[in-house]
Amino acid sequence: MNKTSLDKLRLFFLGLESRYADNEAIFLSFEVRFKAGLKTFKGQALPNGEGTLSYNFGGVTRLLPWKEVLADVLTEASRYEELTATYKERGSALIITATPKNVGMTTQALKTEIGEEAKETSTLLNRNYWIKATEAPELLKAIGIMSPDGKIRNDKIRKYNQIDHYVELLEKNFEALKRQSTVTIVDVGCGKSYLSFVLNYYLTEVKRMKCHFIGIDISEGVIAASRAIQQQLGYRNMEFHAMDVKDFQSDRKINVVLSLHACDTATDMALAFGVAKEADFIVAVPCCHKEMLRTYHYAPFEGILKHGILKARMADTLTDGLRGLLLEEHGYEVSIVEYISPLETPKNLMIRALRTGKPNEASRKEAEDLIRALGIYPAFRYHLDQYTYGNLHDLDVLP
Repeated sequence: MNKTSLDKLRLFFLGLESRYADNEAIFLSFEVRFKAGLKTFKGQALPNGEGTLSYNFGGVTRLLPWKEVLADVLTEASRYEELTATYKERGSALIITATPKNVGMTTQALKTEIGEEAKETSTLLNRNYWIKATEAPELLKAIGIMSPDGKIRNDKIRKYNQIDHYVELLEKNFEALKRQSTVTIVDVGCGKSYLSFVLNYYLTEVKRMKCHFIGIDISEGVIAASRAIQQQLGYRNMEFHAMDVKDFQSDRKINVVLSLHACDTATDMALAFGVAKEADFIVAVPCCHKEMLRTYHYAPFEGILKHGILKARMADTLTDGLRGLLLEEHGYEVSIVEYISPLETPKNLMIRALRTGKPNEASRKEAEDLIRALGIYPAFRYHLDQYTYGNLHDLDVLP
């Protein structure tokens, strides 16, 4: 290859050097193909999880930093007539072609194709999916929605609908966060982290946003399961911690806090964490509500609340209503909506809170009046107080 083409190739590689530095967490591979006459020689660099790349060429594998891989390829290119270099990251590929006459680059979308049988299966589902079975089969297989042969499992269609609709409802909120260099998302009470994996795929490979996910759960077992799925998918922009969320510390700015079906006061812990970290966006889909049911009373409603089922339903409504007021008090714009049909699941309310930074005095007063009237100390307030004042266990204020 002549000097003019090598100089142009060097400029393209400077761009790749910068791109890798920005997108290392979603880098997949770098493949090169040299051509001399009728002979072709191939090489490949893959991440090894140790901060370097495993670069194989000429039957020899070396561990090299990215900059040295590019330097090695440039040196080899001077000995051959043509080069095709393919830089792959999640969702896209850059293809550089170099010949003695020209050097150019094209971009391609990376999509995993599946068989016609799976495509036919997906059309039976009555929904225009945001997470499409034809484009995200590896993800859907890893989280158990799709079978190994590429069919959506009949017993997982409901779960597929729920997660996909969740993405649909949050899409505009994430779009508003695009101005952030990297969006950090914490999934509190993450379980097996299905929602985080789906959002990771959508934000990274569809929206082309830089993001970092942190999953937190008290259970070692589910964290181990999440890590196994992460390894299977190769999602390196994730980390998982088996711990209580109140003990979690990070130097990262927390942009988004998620909580999907965290039981009872675990939802309150997630909301308090989000408020304490001044997260830009908090979203929770509560599960069971038990805490207030055990503690609240309201004399004017005694004739109604003597019926256990009505007292339980009222407790559910009051719990989520107070959560909304307390979020507003601390500078969030709140909406509480049904995110999916109650026929799918009775736990179908979604609390969305967008930070404005302007505390709402009217909401604070309304929350205080309601708390006094009901004779309660709601878990959300308790956990917020812990972040504000420190450990309250020694005080006589536990709910």
